[in-house]
Amino acid sequence: MTVTTAQSPPGDKEQPSPASPPVPGTSLPGRRTGGSTALGESRRNLATLRATDVYALLGAGAASLAITWLMFDRMLPFNGALGFVVIAYVLFLGLYALLVSFDEDGPAVRDRVAAAIIQSLGLVMLAVLAFVVVYTLYEGREALPHLNFYTESMADAGPLEPLGVGGILHAIVGTLWQIGIALAICIPSGLVCAVFLNEVPGAFSRFVRTIVEAMTALPSIVAGLFIYATFILALGFDSSGLAAALAISVMMLPIIIRAADVVIRLVPGTLREASYALGTSRWRTVWHVVLPTSRSGLTTAVILGTARGVGETSPVLLTAGFTAELNTNPLEGPMVSLPLAAFELVKSPEPTYIARGFGTAAVLLVLVLVLFVVARVIGGRGPGQLTRRQEHRRVKASRRDARRFTVRTTTDKTSPSPASSAGSASTRSTP
Repeated sequence: MTVTTAQSPPGDKEQPSPASPPVPGTSLPGRRTGGSTALGESRRNLATLRATDVYALLGAGAASLAITWLMFDRMLPFNGALGFVVIAYVLFLGLYALLVSFDEDGPAVRDRVAAAIIQSLGLVMLAVLAFVVVYTLYEGREALPHLNFYTESMADAGPLEPLGVGGILHAIVGTLWQIGIALAICIPSGLVCAVFLNEVPGAFSRFVRTIVEAMTALPSIVAGLFIYATFILALGFDSSGLAAALAISVMMLPIIIRAADVVIRLVPGTLREASYALGTSRWRTVWHVVLPTSRSGLTTAVILGTARGVGETSPVLLTAGFTAELNTNPLEGPMVSLPLAAFELVKSPEPTYIARGFGTAAVLLVLVLVLFVVARVIGGRGPGQLTRRQEHRRVKASRRDARRFTVRTTTDKTSPSPASSAGSASTRSTP
């Protein structure tokens, strides 16, 4: 079968098809070359500080101070240092935003202003802390150089005695005893409770977490009254350093639990899953994986709790009383602490007692700093970082393993294989 196609009549010419409209091409953005784009826009490095940033900061500061001075001294009947600082700060923020807007867009201006507010608040807090420390050291400068201030108690020092007589040894010993007993109670119980809240979820753990969060706002006087009513009145014990340590523990425990709970939550779940995949139990995973990984954060939690407990005054006054004599037995007799001693000494109108009070506060600051450094040295290492002794034990264990593997390899080479032994036995049994 032959298939023919329709032919155009002779004499007809082929008509050209109408031209289709051109398709617009795809335009690509300019490719970055080096530090700029094809359009000439330079890439902004947010990690560096430009000269215009410094000029805007200094110019806004100088202009705000000048305008505020004109308002207070020449134009308006304003006075007072606090008002001067507040108005100058508000003018500084407005002028700084105006100067930054000349070079940046809206989001960048808001970001700069927010950064200036946050950094200025940080500087204010640092200045307040420095003022408190410097003022305490300055006021206690007369008592701190005396050696007897650290080696004697106030048993033989009256209100009119000079600074060469008496000291705060009884308060130092009392604080060490009370904080030591409180830490011995709070560290294991607080960490165990934090692990329980994370590893054993359920209705009871949610209830415990709610109670812990509520106890973080517990007033210190309530904790002192609780121990006074239960430990001293109900159980019949005397006022002592142990009772004060129990009251301090009530204040420290929720802080340690809450902070440790947050830290343990940050441990990656993949570490737990890897440990479970190796067949490890839950509590062995907690001991060898979770706690070592969060060791630095747990140390911070203990430091926060210690800072809360070491400065308590009212619970110690209710449960341990006040004494000017040295008491080294925390189980009986009144025992004073450094915050309580500073409180009682500063109340006196005598200048020597006031100097001793500020010196006691300075010693308390140094004691807190020493506890912080010791805690950082003990628990500040990251996961996987070993001490010298641990590194030495690991090297010795590796050498023992290497010797055992060498002996095992030598024994395997010298002993006949099971296949050859079976072959020789079959050969001997053949007639």
